[in-house]
Amino acid sequence: MKPTIVIALGGNALLKRGQLMSYENQLENIQIAANAIGKLTEKYQIAIVHGNGPQVGLLAQQNDNYKEVPAYPLSCLVSETQGMIATMLVQELRKVTNKPIVSILTHVEVDANDPAFNDPTKFIGAIYSESEAKILAEKYGWSIKPDGQHFRRVVASPKPIKVRESAAIKTALDNGNIVICGGGGGIPVTQINGTFSNIDCVIDKDATAALLATQIQASHLVILTDGDGIYLNWGTPEQTKLDEIDANKLATYTFAKGSMQPKVDAVIEFVKSEKGRIGLIADLQLASEALSGKAGTRITS
Repeated sequence: MKPTIVIALGGNALLKRGQLMSYENQLENIQIAANAIGKLTEKYQIAIVHGNGPQVGLLAQQNDNYKEVPAYPLSCLVSETQGMIATMLVQELRKVTNKPIVSILTHVEVDANDPAFNDPTKFIGAIYSESEAKILAEKYGWSIKPDGQHFRRVVASPKPIKVRESAAIKTALDNGNIVICGGGGGIPVTQINGTFSNIDCVIDKDATAALLATQIQASHLVILTDGDGIYLNWGTPEQTKLDEIDANKLATYTFAKGSMQPKVDAVIEFVKSEKGRIGLIADLQLASEALSGKAGTRITS
């Protein structure tokens, strides 16, 4: 049996920061992702969890601007991004591998009382200047926060508790499929009076990928983004790349809450869940090199 890896593919890697959020631009970036992932299919069983920050924000804004119909809930828009991004990934992966590919609509349980609902931190949608963001926040009732030198909308991002389709995902992997699942962190659901219902938030895809990797007993969690690994003092003359680091040591550092910190938290949680597990954070185009120890940041226990 080949080792199982879970790849977390950033929504910002599929639509780059500041890039026009068009179908054509997203397709071009997905082609790059598919080529990188295609190189891994002979050696590994692969589950792909993708982000949806730019995409779900765009859908939400389009939703708000069409006044003929009441806006759909955010949880439904997450499910729309699962289908939209997955179908593009499937088509592009089929050009670079003959492995069977399946996309699984994935629901992820959260706690309705999670404190994250009172402190939105998950960036979605486009970037704006401070003045533009304040106008839009007033118009649509958004919460906004700084994202680097820009501002973006933020929504609640509670901790995932359980990937409800994990058994089906593992079965599909064991039968030789590449599996696309958990898109946008999963469709968020919560248990009320013994039944599950959708709840509005956007779960962090790295946290869901780590949880899924643990549930299906993957050997590696690989977070692919638009930067080659973890840097200390990022953006300063003293920035230093971490090539390999112990999870306990990594936990002593802090990083930007809206970007690198969720990735670091996810990798630490996965690596510490069982001895021998390995986490990687690397550039989208260097996935193969990262798994062979030649790129990115490698996190071990």
